[in-house]
Amino acid sequence: MIAVERGESPLILAFPHSGTEVPPEIFARLNDTGKRLADTDWYVDRLYRGLVDDVTIVHTDIHRYVVDVNRPPDGKSLYPGQNTTGLCPLTDFDGNPIYRDGRAPDEDEIAARTARFHTPYHAALSTEIARVTAIHGFALLYDCHSIRSYIPYLFDGILPDFNIGTNLSTSCHPSVEKCVEEICRSAEGFTWVLNGRFRGGWTTRHHGRPDAGTHAIQMELAQSAYMNEAEDRRWNARRAERLRDHLSTILNALLYIAETGVLK
Repeated sequence: MIAVERGESPLILAFPHSGTEVPPEIFARLNDTGKRLADTDWYVDRLYRGLVDDVTIVHTDIHRYVVDVNRPPDGKSLYPGQNTTGLCPLTDFDGNPIYRDGRAPDEDEIAARTARFHTPYHAALSTEIARVTAIHGFALLYDCHSIRSYIPYLFDGILPDFNIGTNLSTSCHPSVEKCVEEICRSAEGFTWVLNGRFRGGWTTRHHGRPDAGTHAIQMELAQSAYMNEAEDRRWNARRAERLRDHLSTILNALLYIAETGVLK
């Protein structure tokens, strides 16, 4: 359910939405729209694989339709007044129902799913943050995401390729935010935004405590930057390698900042 690969560097990569596992008793209650699992962060773990050495990885296999581990466990909206999906989503990103009539989870089931899947995921993150902090005096948590570039239900227009989230510059040291922003700005042929539509989910907001030595940042990538967003969802090797070059630059630059001692 939760896979952890331990490294000794201060960098932790989190993958909350690339899993596609749905327990059979839940999958049977999804309608045809839900069974497509269209809102997966397709290939995002593949994008980051092998870009830096000695990194810690925390990944959940559970699909976000079961429970969204990047939402607050109390179910409160991260973006009040804007369309979004909930802790246990009832619709997809286009606002379409994902459950068969009368088969959506009730409050008791939502609480049970949260305890079974959401709580252990963040416990694993907390454990790894504490472990690398004990080694280095701080931790760098980089939350890895991707999403379709055009979803009118969630946002206007076309999403930039790089969407950097630091919860309005509160979840990490300024040098971390500046580093990632400058690399994205200089990435030729790619677009970017800082704290735009996606400012960081619950992972970034909950774990990001720079005063306590945990520096968290979310990267939401437009899927058009590395894959075909159409129904076949094909990996685009040419685009993906260009994107991986920039992601490698980002992660290695963050490790360089870590070596300077400013994050302690």
